[in-house]
Amino acid sequence: MSHRPNILVFISDDHGQWASGCYGNSELRTPSMDHIARSGARMKNAFTPSPVCSPARASFFTGKMPSAHGIHDYLAMVGSPGGKHPALDGQGTLADALKAAGYTTGLVGKWHCGPFMESQGFDFWFTMGGPDTTNARFGEQPYVRGNQLEKKHGHQATHLTDECLRFLRENDQTSPFFLVAGYTNCHTPHSGEPARLVSSYRNASFRDIPQESLSDAHAAVRLRRPEDPAIFRQEMAQYYAAVSMIDEQIGRILDELDNLDLAKNTLIIYTSDHGHNNGHHGIWSKGNATIPQNFYEESIRVPCLLMWPGVIPEGQERSDMVNHCDLFATICDAAQAQTPAADAHAPRPGRSYLPLLRGENKLPWRDAQFCEYGNARMIRTARYKLVLRYPGPNGHFKNELYVLDNDPRETINRIDDPAFKKVRESLGHRLETFFQQNALAQNDGRKIADQHACNHYQPWSLDPLTIP
Repeated sequence: MSHRPNILVFISDDHGQWASGCYGNSELRTPSMDHIARSGARMKNAFTPSPVCSPARASFFTGKMPSAHGIHDYLAMVGSPGGKHPALDGQGTLADALKAAGYTTGLVGKWHCGPFMESQGFDFWFTMGGPDTTNARFGEQPYVRGNQLEKKHGHQATHLTDECLRFLRENDQTSPFFLVAGYTNCHTPHSGEPARLVSSYRNASFRDIPQESLSDAHAAVRLRRPEDPAIFRQEMAQYYAAVSMIDEQIGRILDELDNLDLAKNTLIIYTSDHGHNNGHHGIWSKGNATIPQNFYEESIRVPCLLMWPGVIPEGQERSDMVNHCDLFATICDAAQAQTPAADAHAPRPGRSYLPLLRGENKLPWRDAQFCEYGNARMIRTARYKLVLRYPGPNGHFKNELYVLDNDPRETINRIDDPAFKKVRESLGHRLETFFQQNALAQNDGRKIADQHACNHYQPWSLDPLTIP
């Protein structure tokens, strides 16, 4: 451990944990992800701190919950209230921490935590952005290199991989590197993936997707599973192709690490900002697919794979509950980096799980996961899930309690069941205590009307049924 590793983090967008071969999907082909899982550790209970893009990514980069870092929904930067959001201004990030520890830092791909024309402390910066930014992943697209706009034509994922390879080849190896690669293929619109991949899934059964309806716990749906079977199959073929496209890019980068003789001392991590529903619970997308916002398992569970030759023993399948705040702490631990100096005393609930993976941990791991999204918060244990909701501009929605061992699909809300009164009170106390310790008053999501707006379509807005 005296020799610090290179650190490569793949953080995809909207990639549900269920959607990869190493997590049990019977039809998706993900050989690169499967290789990382076999060669290191697969975290079976990895979660996001928030089931939507910007808050989740900000938690990864800062180690803080949304009610501490202050980003409560996805940031729309152009022609939107999000352009006036302070984002992570003045807050320390992983890039700051690792630069201070002597790392060369790079970010390629999605950032989504503030202005895209600023390098955010990274030495190498290539992201998507500009006034004409779209979510298309094929054709002519705008990028930002450093603080300069440029355009490229073709598949976005291959452009991003080319830039990752450039970073690896140009790094002089006099210092370790920290590289974040953010692919967006799994995000809507589900279109534009290579025809060779899409066609390979057109005859898939998609048998891993349950046929379900929207729960009574949600008043309305913003993004519903396509009712037309042909449209559903096309969307699913594109989504599966998106996962395979990401997997191919991972393979290209893993091969280059081998070519450059860097793989043996590189900690490789694959994860996603949050999960995704592809018809699960009758919806499409993530936490903002419903009103009120949801914390379904498919929305909050993320893939998390870690590989470090000679340090993390191969073939581990761990059931410990971990999240992006823990991943922040784990990366700092591996890099022997200190908490970012900019806000070293800010509440960061994460804990490094590198000792767990090395078999050295002597203290019990926590038995609960905490999430939040705007004016809603969640605690999940092995058996229960409690969701507490607070008033917002569009009203005050009902709390939820699910008994997961009897009701894993979260179909029966037990919040008013007297048999679970003590459970409800105990979990509620734990949830309140956690956020007392890990929120800042000025960023507290319970007072969502007082927070900076992130976009025009927040699920707690007065007109929340607009498609985000």
